[in-house]
Amino acid sequence: MNAQGTARPRRHDLDWLRVIAIVLLLFFHSAMPFVAEWGWHLKNPQTSPLMMELSFFLSRWRMALLFLISGVGTAYALGFRPARGYLRERAKRLMVPLVFGILVIVPPQIYMERLANGAGYRSYLEFWPTVLRMVPYPEGSFSWHHLWFIAYLFIYSVAALPLFLWLRSPRGQRARAALHRRLAGPALYALGLPLGLVLATLYVRWSGPQDIINDWGHLVYYFGFFVFGYLLAEADDAWRWMEDRRRVSLALATASIVAINYLRWNDVEPAWGYNPGNAAYMVLEGCNAWFWVLTLLGFGRRFLSFRNRLLDYASEGIYPFYVLHQTVIVVVAFYVIRAPEGVWAKFAFTSAVSFALTVAIYDLAVRPFRVTRFLFGMKNPPRAVRTVPAPPRMVDAEGLGPAPIPATTEVPVVAGNAV
Repeated sequence: MNAQGTARPRRHDLDWLRVIAIVLLLFFHSAMPFVAEWGWHLKNPQTSPLMMELSFFLSRWRMALLFLISGVGTAYALGFRPARGYLRERAKRLMVPLVFGILVIVPPQIYMERLANGAGYRSYLEFWPTVLRMVPYPEGSFSWHHLWFIAYLFIYSVAALPLFLWLRSPRGQRARAALHRRLAGPALYALGLPLGLVLATLYVRWSGPQDIINDWGHLVYYFGFFVFGYLLAEADDAWRWMEDRRRVSLALATASIVAINYLRWNDVEPAWGYNPGNAAYMVLEGCNAWFWVLTLLGFGRRFLSFRNRLLDYASEGIYPFYVLHQTVIVVVAFYVIRAPEGVWAKFAFTSAVSFALTVAIYDLAVRPFRVTRFLFGMKNPPRAVRTVPAPPRMVDAEGLGPAPIPATTEVPVVAGNAV
């Protein structure tokens, strides 16, 4: 909704970017058993430093892009509706899948990890009751694992609500309009600085895992992308500027990732902690992520502002695809890492099979049924378009041909997705 309360056109470019980012997430997690240096739930006996570098690159901007797109979607979801209705919708779309995921989707990951580490469970049914003890992972079996994104998104949706409500007041709209004018230019690049400062101050002390208590760095960092997405949702001039300067953004993003990797590959990264060198490095990390996000948004607006059947199918299914994908990967990888093939062959097999199985589970077990759609945060399937049969052929008053009466009357369906 805009300030006048009228519906805005669907942003197909953002739909495409969300789908692409989550599909890349499947490949990112499929690589995790095989990347060097980083730990994960399952690890292959041999690992690849090159695969780690590809994963490192994706990790710089992938979740940042998703949180920013979620902020844009939240602006459309909130609109001018009452806060209570907005919170009810957020709880239905986010908390229901999160609770269901903690109890049903995530436990098989923990089970396979425990088996890989030598646990003596005779069956999954023997393991699952340990989830109900609600002992946090890794000591226990209660965790949201990859679903931390959903948990954080709900926290952001609630925490930012007072700000969002103020921004739609007359005074807030004036402030927002003034901000939009400033962001339609080079000042947009400066938003990377506060993101970097969050990393330099909070991430150094609280760097995860994503359990909120030990993760204030990520929690506040991604909150910045979420709020920026909300603020930019209706900044049309800023979006046009992003598109026009997309090559400049790409140059800045490339230069910053080259600088980061130069320091990493030559082992001259500053010492971790609160010192000027590391603070500068963290600011560089924050700016790098922001430059990549601006690059993708600019190129996406230029080349992805279209709709087709693939996008319709993927946009509807990408949220349950996200919920399902890591569990499928862990189950597949549990068996793949035992094979004698090379790292890259195992990665190719794991990613291809996991993608196919995740799509199949969604298409056969989630998409067709109202109960599973509800549990995975999906909206009910759109009602079929109602048609009114054309009346008998009529002749106009002059007897020169058929009267201009439409053959059918269609009831349009407007879809939306703020996740």
